[in-house]
Amino acid sequence: MLFDARTLRGLSEGRVTATFRRWSTVRPQPGSRFTTRAGVVEVTSIAPADADALTEADAYDAGFDSRDALLSWTAKKGAGGLYRVGIRLAGPDPRIALREAGELDEAELATLRAKLDRMDRAAERPWTRQALELIARHPGVVSTELAAAAGQERAYFKLRVRRLKALGLTESLEVGYRLSPRGAAYLAALPPGSS
Repeated sequence: MLFDARTLRGLSEGRVTATFRRWSTVRPQPGSRFTTRAGVVEVTSIAPADADALTEADAYDAGFDSRDALLSWTAKKGAGGLYRVGIRLAGPDPRIALREAGELDEAELATLRAKLDRMDRAAERPWTRQALELIARHPGVVSTELAAAAGQERAYFKLRVRRLKALGLTESLEVGYRLSPRGAAYLAALPPGSS
């Protein structure tokens, strides 16, 4: 599940307790967790909702100023049945502590190498080192330019960078990315010219 800035801000401030989604097939379940920039968001409940029965209180719970604003938003959210999804902030983003670890021991380096090697082997060509080096040389550069330099479509490049972020190697900025201390330590530990 993706959460917009309004929802994440409301969760962080303790105001938002729900969101609404249209689904043909409901995939999340109560207890499902999603890592976001605001922290780990947990689904606490999922129940069918009737758009005609939504109230001002429902709108407020979802971070909207009015029922009309909520209805307008849900009307643009695809097809399928409407569901009220209870959500809560379950804890901090675990990637934050991970990416701040700027010193890597041999076991951590070996584990990272193995994971990145698997990613490289699963792709049409190795990409992990290239992406890390591009981000290191061009922090804060828009993803469109980085993707072009990597010879990849922007959406594909961003998806790959999210995988590096999940390992604590990169951080998203308002525009572009930068290496985390962990990412810089990993890149510095690689032998020159290795993949």
